[in-house]
Amino acid sequence: MAQATFSVRMDEVLKKQFDTLCSDFGMTASTAINVFARAVVRERKIPFEICSPKPEVTREGAMQAFMALRAQAEKDFPQGMPLEEINEEIRRVRHGEGDSE
Repeated sequence: MAQATFSVRMDEVLKKQFDTLCSDFGMTASTAINVFARAVVRERKIPFEICSPKPEVTREGAMQAFMALRAQAEKDFPQGMPLEEINEEIRRVRHGEGDSE
């Protein structure tokens, strides 16, 4: 099989750590990269999860989200429906009674 050269740029400290770890596994960095490439091709996916960190939730962001939901609820709220009717509707749904009208 013909061989091709694959060049990767990475942080010097990371490369030293990677080389040391690969050596501990009894392989070269080149062999480890080949193992990775074969797994990607075979599985047709990256063989580990890649995700972004959870977004930082701030008090300000939470308050903005709450106010947006509140504004939407006020807009969609059934006008003129008394609280007693709303509670009765909730009770009927919870007990599976459906529409009685």
